[in-house]
Amino acid sequence: MASSTDGTDDRAALAGDTVRRLLHVAAALRHHQDEAIAELGLTPAAARALHELDPDHPLPARDLAEQLGCDRSNVTGLADKLEQAGLVERRTDPTDRRQKTLVVTARGRQVRERVREVMSDSRLLAGLGATELTTLHELVWKVSDGGCPEACGEI
Repeated sequence: MASSTDGTDDRAALAGDTVRRLLHVAAALRHHQDEAIAELGLTPAAARALHELDPDHPLPARDLAEQLGCDRSNVTGLADKLEQAGLVERRTDPTDRRQKTLVVTARGRQVRERVREVMSDSRLLAGLGATELTTLHELVWKVSDGGCPEACGEI
């Protein structure tokens, strides 16, 4: 590719290659996470649902659906899987007996902590020194407009 005198062609090529490499890194991270989540006996969707539940604050399924950005019927299936695995229990909401809440069990707390660790796995960054990691962090922060949407850091 011939470069323009102002360098826009070179910049566009470099930016395009960078985006492709970022997508490759994201896919590799997802692959490692999906494998580790499967070892826990969970699907990625069930792991995300468990991660979103606060063990200290039971949550109605409709609120979990809102947090996950999905239909309540999807959460019903996820809650069924989590309940069958002994990770959550459905209990009557003490403030509204018509409603059921999802309560994280003791085993669910342990698995949820492991899911959090899996989501924070940084083995792909192990080859970076402290200065390189700091620079990468700053650049990723900058291109994400100073931070991800609220849910970005939670997964």
